[in-house]
Amino acid sequence: MTTPATSAAESAVPAGASLLRFATAGSVDDGKSTLVGRLLHDSKSVLTDQLEAVEHASRSRGQEAPDLALLTDGLRAEREQGITIDVAYRYFATPRRRFILADTPGHVQYTRNMVTGASTAELAIILVDARNGVVEQTRRHAAVAALLRVPHVVLAVNKMDLVDYTEGVFASIAEEFTTYAASLGVPEITAIPISALEGDNVVTASSTMDWYGGPTVLEHLETVPVSHDPSEDPARFPVQYVIRPRTAEHPDYRGYAGQIASGIFRVGDSVTVHPSGRSSTIEGIDALGCSVNEAWAPQSVTLRLTDDLDVSRGDLIAASDATVAASQDLTATVCHLHDRPLKPGARVLLKHTTRTVKAIVKEIPSRLTLDDLSQHPEPGELTANEIGRVVIRTAQALPVDNYADSRRSGSFLLIDPADGSTLTAGMAGSAFAEAAEETKETVDGRADDDGWDF
Repeated sequence: MTTPATSAAESAVPAGASLLRFATAGSVDDGKSTLVGRLLHDSKSVLTDQLEAVEHASRSRGQEAPDLALLTDGLRAEREQGITIDVAYRYFATPRRRFILADTPGHVQYTRNMVTGASTAELAIILVDARNGVVEQTRRHAAVAALLRVPHVVLAVNKMDLVDYTEGVFASIAEEFTTYAASLGVPEITAIPISALEGDNVVTASSTMDWYGGPTVLEHLETVPVSHDPSEDPARFPVQYVIRPRTAEHPDYRGYAGQIASGIFRVGDSVTVHPSGRSSTIEGIDALGCSVNEAWAPQSVTLRLTDDLDVSRGDLIAASDATVAASQDLTATVCHLHDRPLKPGARVLLKHTTRTVKAIVKEIPSRLTLDDLSQHPEPGELTANEIGRVVIRTAQALPVDNYADSRRSGSFLLIDPADGSTLTAGMAGSAFAEAAEETKETVDGRADDDGWDF
């Protein structure tokens, strides 16, 4: 009977250990899958039978040492081509912290997959081949991380063994990347020289790079601060379900269940329900069958209000002193995900938190060129993996925050109303750290026989 090689480490994880969600990205053949495999292997986060399968597959391919990249490249096509195609999620833990890792592809045509993997990440590891330095795809990944407001970025300069562990090579790459990422508004950048193949500075410190005195990759992952004061964020609660038991025990109970998107709610707080704009006070908060005095993101709770308001799924309960204006006009930065292009005039469904409404793409003012951050005006359409600005008109007013203020309530999806496929991921407000542009009203008011006249 096989046993997990990680059992000792996992059993030592404190029950209240913090959780870090992070994503990896890098160009093709930069060694990203090997880095992830090395991280899992050296931190003893690999099951015994998984390691045996990798060793067997490596021997069948004529390799003496196990190819640790096979620990992450799980699809048959990935193994055959030696590349990462889809986002792979890995869960592991050390005695200091729990982790959810999103391993994203490196090819240009899979940039949309990085958007998916990094959308919920608190840290992104961007790999660079020490022989090639910062390339176009490196800049693209840095720009995506900045667009998604990922608060921590690690530059892992890989394959240092192939440049004789030269400090000057690392320093030059680190300076170039840091300057570029800082210009995008990335708040924190940490550069680490590594060799994923040899294990240098991944989990254990390198004995061949004594000129580097910083943390290893795992040390940084274990110590990077991920907690912050939720009271600093605007309080937002998308209603997912209305609870009305109507039982003898709870004849008049009315609660609004969901997951707090951001901020903190307390009993007695004044709140406003959107889009109606009506206000009330929090009478009680129920969590895990118990009443509590306060709750914060991302807890799942049930709110009870003092007034019997018309509240349903899709409504947003917000703090009255940090409310958001609901509007039918939305300007946003989007990454197009579908193979079918997005064009002005497209009729879509817009999903924002728990509400889905009809919408029309009124205008695509520009497309972003990520290698030099230039704006290509009036592109006419956005194709798969392209990022641009869009102006959208919705059938109903939506309380959408700027993405810079709240990643959850400032994001949305555009969906094909015909087949339900996801078309585009959107981030409301300005791109990077630029000043927000004014929303442009472009409603023509023409009648529409299909119910899209709004």
